[in-house]
Amino acid sequence: MPGCFKKTLFALASTISFASFIVIAVAMGTQRWMTGKMLCKTGADLVNATDPELVKFMGEIYYGLFRGGKIRQCGLGGRRSKFTIFPHMVKKLNTGLHVMIIMFLCVAMGFSLVSFGFCILNAIKVPYRAIKGPAGLCLWNLLAGGFIALAVTGFMAAVKLHRLTERIANFRENAFQFVILEERFEDCFWLCVASATAHAVNLLLIAISGIHFPKIKTKTEEANVTAEDIMY
Repeated sequence: MPGCFKKTLFALASTISFASFIVIAVAMGTQRWMTGKMLCKTGADLVNATDPELVKFMGEIYYGLFRGGKIRQCGLGGRRSKFTIFPHMVKKLNTGLHVMIIMFLCVAMGFSLVSFGFCILNAIKVPYRAIKGPAGLCLWNLLAGGFIALAVTGFMAAVKLHRLTERIANFRENAFQFVILEERFEDCFWLCVASATAHAVNLLLIAISGIHFPKIKTKTEEANVTAEDIMY
């Protein structure tokens, strides 16, 4: 049976692993990974708009991994619309990269659950196989954190290198062309970053659990009274 200190560490690690699983699931289902401001370039060019008038042609866009929305401002007031990434829009994006981001997060969720299960096992008893013990826990957390990091890096590459926001803003826009003025990573994106950090914290907790702290022993000396002692 593991000691009280190790039980506490493994219980904390299991909580972090399960929380990571929940955080990734919530982040994947939301539509606030990225927000931005977009300019209706076609409308602004038609009226030769000056700087103060450009406000009438500035809209907003937000999206996640599966859906999003935008507000088009082309001089006639804001028009709201919503869109889904699958099945049609994804063909205009970097399809392989977008699908890989989702797959990486799904795999990370799986490893988070595996880490959760083995943390519970280590809190209850000492496994006889190394893969089920601290070494295995390090592996599962390293894989989970690594796949989350790959997904986050892939999403950043899609936004910055492949102009993901601009492609989404101009999807099925035949009459108008939109230019992205500002982009900002939102809370759901940073939740995934926090989830990867959580697995790094788990690695630290597992490493601490392997440290053997010296035990403080107290010796109680009892006086043994013998016949010789009584004589003296």
